[in-house]
Amino acid sequence: MIAELGHFALILAAVLAVVQTVVPMVGAQKRWAGWMALAEPAAVMQFLLVGLSFAALTWAFVTSDFSLRLVTLNSHTLKPMIYKISGVWGNHEGSMLLWVLILAGFGAAAAVFGGNLTETFRARVLAVQASVGVAFYAFILFTSNPFLRLAQPPLDGQDLNPLLQDPGLAFHPPFLYLGYVGLSMAFSFAVAALIEGRVDAAWARWVRPWTLAAWVFLTIGIALGSWWAYYELGWGGFWFWDPVENASFMPWLFAAALLHSAIVVEKREALKAWTILLAITAFGFSLIGTFIVRSGVITSVHAFANDPERGVFILAILAVFVGGAFLLFAVRAGAMEAKGLFSTVSRESALVMNNVLLSVASLLVFIGTVWPLIAELALGKKLSVQAPFFDTAFTPFMVALAVILPVGAMLPWKRAKLGRTVRAVAPAMMLALAALGLVWAVQSGRSLLAPVGFGLAVWIVAGGVLDLMSRTGRGPLGGRLARLTRLARADWGKFVAHSGLGVTILGVAAITAWQVEDIRVAQVGEPFDVAGFTIRLDGVERVQGPNYFSTMADVTVARDGREMAVLRPEKRVYPVQAMPTTEAAILNGVWRDIYVVIGDEQAGGAWALRTYIKPFANWIWGGCILMALGGFLSLSDRRFRLAAGAARKPQAQGVPAE
Repeated sequence: MIAELGHFALILAAVLAVVQTVVPMVGAQKRWAGWMALAEPAAVMQFLLVGLSFAALTWAFVTSDFSLRLVTLNSHTLKPMIYKISGVWGNHEGSMLLWVLILAGFGAAAAVFGGNLTETFRARVLAVQASVGVAFYAFILFTSNPFLRLAQPPLDGQDLNPLLQDPGLAFHPPFLYLGYVGLSMAFSFAVAALIEGRVDAAWARWVRPWTLAAWVFLTIGIALGSWWAYYELGWGGFWFWDPVENASFMPWLFAAALLHSAIVVEKREALKAWTILLAITAFGFSLIGTFIVRSGVITSVHAFANDPERGVFILAILAVFVGGAFLLFAVRAGAMEAKGLFSTVSRESALVMNNVLLSVASLLVFIGTVWPLIAELALGKKLSVQAPFFDTAFTPFMVALAVILPVGAMLPWKRAKLGRTVRAVAPAMMLALAALGLVWAVQSGRSLLAPVGFGLAVWIVAGGVLDLMSRTGRGPLGGRLARLTRLARADWGKFVAHSGLGVTILGVAAITAWQVEDIRVAQVGEPFDVAGFTIRLDGVERVQGPNYFSTMADVTVARDGREMAVLRPEKRVYPVQAMPTTEAAILNGVWRDIYVVIGDEQAGGAWALRTYIKPFANWIWGGCILMALGGFLSLSDRRFRLAAGAARKPQAQGVPAE
């Protein structure tokens, strides 16, 4: 009965989304206040209905209702409760229900917190947001219904994919979807602005908080996925350039470009057309990511489904919405004439360069991701694009971005003198060069990767400090430091986010250049040395978990005769799916991780053992945390969050003409 209630609520939400798409849009065109006013309660009610549907599905998983096909395929009575709950979205149908829940949630948030928008514009934004929902409701109800019943329910289920039975993967998809789907708000704002024929500073102030929120959630989701891959898969890496990893990374890059481009629209009323294009493209790449994950056209260990019918449906959604938005953009191009002019050397130009680097880098990742598919369709050849291509193609753009970031942040608007700005950042430049030289000397002349990474990290952080200090005016140092505490949270947010990028660059460079790997057949009780650490396999035992069997090793790590820790790597087998998984044991540290993986038993009672020493590994995710924290700090700035001043200007001007 509860499942049927959830199914009925989902159908009602779909019907309400159709109403929300049509009525407010017509009302905005005709200036009918009553029709436009329908958008807000419809958006809130739609969210409540989808929430009820999602709660019904969650209840089915929690109570192990195996009369539902989805629960049977993705749950088991012995599974821990946290994984019963995460099993709701650990599959195709449930994850799409989570998708529309978040989509409706953003629409409801825009209805509740969009009081600073003009009446017609708010109605159009909510109508466009609902139209996206209509497409995905149809996708779920016609191809991916999570409430299908089984005529003869089994006594138990087939369990969730063991790789997904992990805390990191329990939280990774919701955050990722909050980012993916959050970009639909930027899309809705862009399309509504094109329909209304108005893209101005107020529009930029409105769109930035929604884009920033999506970018922050996407940052957290990507970081959680990377962290999970690092400790769970046992291969010791943090990024594989897998197609599904790339699918989340590309919209992240476009969202970052959109954030910076919207600043130029807000400050100078320039780059209007480019900013609209970025808003459309960012959400378009979210849909491309959905297609990659669910169509099966590209092989990936992360793929949810291998169903061409579903892939064609998503491709149709992509074509209709992104193609339609681009067509509307072509029709309305004349309404986006830039008003602000700026010189070649200015902060606007630096932000343009930032946009170009991020966009081109994302397109290169896209080409590398889809090239195997293109090669197979056009040339009949099966090709594989591996990490070396992505590393070689992507890295120069990120290095260039890091180099221009501190200088660009301190350039004045409209017109600047490069020499004056370079002199202002000279202390940061000297400190960065000193760090580069020090690391080069310490590492005894090996690869330039680590020194350059350290130099860029110091350059970004030190440049950010100088940028903050430049906002405190002149006078005694004590007074300027006191004024730092009174700076806007958005200024601090920018500094923290940029510093997070620098910290992540440092971590990636260090772990890539200095990682030590040792693979051997280890005898029980016989110690061996790896990069100055003494490793000893003390024994291996069989352990039974709640829904798995484990082969667990005891590995002692010592240095200079002093025991540091006993690590317990595992190899698990989940009997329901007969699937093995690897559980790495990691001794985390600020300066390095010691990472141990147990393999198969060898002749004579020995065991295959892999040991990695990973310098600065945790700095990668620490930098991601800083980037997300910087975004939250900016959102907590009342002027930024509420788009201060955006409401007054439209009210003073009245409703713009079509």
